[in-house]
Amino acid sequence: MTKILVIGLDCAAPEILFGDERLTHFRRLMANGCYGRLESVIPPITVPAWMCMATSQDPGSLGVYGFRNRADHSYDGLRFADARSILEPAIWDQVSRQGGRSNIIGVPPSYPPRRVDGICVGCFLTPDTARSRYTHPALIQQRISQLVGDYPVDVSGFRTHRKDWLKRQIDSMTHTHFEVVRHFLRHSRWDYFQFVEIGLDRIHHGFWQYHDPRHRLFEAGNPYSEVVGDYYRLLDGKVGELLELLDEETVILVVSDHGAKPLDGGFCVNEWLIRQGWLVLNRYPGEATSFGQLAVDWDRTRVWSEGGYYARVFLNVKGREPRGIISPEDYEPFRDEVAARLEAIPDDLGRPMGTQVFQPERVYRSVRRVAPDLIAHFGGLAWRSIGSVGRPELHLQENDTGPDGCNHAQHGAFILNAPGLSRRGEVQGAHLLDMAPTLLRLGGYDLPDSMQGTPLFS
Repeated sequence: MTKILVIGLDCAAPEILFGDERLTHFRRLMANGCYGRLESVIPPITVPAWMCMATSQDPGSLGVYGFRNRADHSYDGLRFADARSILEPAIWDQVSRQGGRSNIIGVPPSYPPRRVDGICVGCFLTPDTARSRYTHPALIQQRISQLVGDYPVDVSGFRTHRKDWLKRQIDSMTHTHFEVVRHFLRHSRWDYFQFVEIGLDRIHHGFWQYHDPRHRLFEAGNPYSEVVGDYYRLLDGKVGELLELLDEETVILVVSDHGAKPLDGGFCVNEWLIRQGWLVLNRYPGEATSFGQLAVDWDRTRVWSEGGYYARVFLNVKGREPRGIISPEDYEPFRDEVAARLEAIPDDLGRPMGTQVFQPERVYRSVRRVAPDLIAHFGGLAWRSIGSVGRPELHLQENDTGPDGCNHAQHGAFILNAPGLSRRGEVQGAHLLDMAPTLLRLGGYDLPDSMQGTPLFS
């Protein structure tokens, strides 16, 4: 079997990855292999997108629709996803079935650490690496401590106005991550090795407004205009160090789970639902209040939503929710009406926002567990969904979770380099679900019947 290394860059934007000529190591991989924009899943969110890639199954088939998911049809049943939420076999499971060993570092969600045949190091969802066991086997945690000391899985509080502090923290975290990756590339046995660097996502959310002239808040000559580009060059250098450790027979994939785009603002979806008469409160709050703290009159409420990068919209259906009021026979026509009104929402200047609304059963091969009734990408993801209530405006130039410069874009990127690659140059039409079947094919492994994607090469 051929060794496989997957370099995961969370949120890597194809226009930068492919367009910056100073990224010499990435460009060398492009010149010797193939590359292209990579369509992500709906929604293009870190959880579940990385596991959609690893399993080659869409979010509906995994039953994971974002960081938080309904555990049941109660009104307070949202639960955070973790490694135990993913039950479907991943690419490293197939490698193990055929006698190979895998190292998995920081691939979300990987807390609690996965019991792989090899090594697993937890992702940014790890609560505290000083107090939690975040590796499998457990002794790997001790080796990491001896190597780098404290191991940061994320930058806590990355939505902040302290930009100098944020840049230092992300840079420091990234140096530590790559030191650990280099160590296990050199000093452990592996056939499949995948890691994800979350720092790029944090740089984008913290600094995109300073980098992108298309951003509403962009100011020419600002002191942080080079931060995003500098970080890509940092990653390029780190990747170059990894490439020196590999032989020419190794399959190398650089890949992102989604891209990045300017964030025009936030849309207060539950505030809008109140104005439509579909969400009814017993008491309207005197200040901005999260949805979970609202006094909802469930006997008169027909629709509610959760905020985030996208909106999960839920209908209060009789016989399904505890106090549902929408009759099953009215479900489809009413859901169509909600979708049509969401798509017609204008932006803050009265122009068409361009919102995309999806019905899970129409975009997923199957729908498991408790899916949203509708998924809304406000402004095609140019606007974030804000779930809190208590502001006079529907459109905000802020995020209810802290300052944020970008939202996720539907297309990420990939660069693939492999011995004897039959296709070179730019590739059109690749999908995130195609990556695992492609890697298995190039590595000489069998393809599980559960995988939904198609290898890029015959």
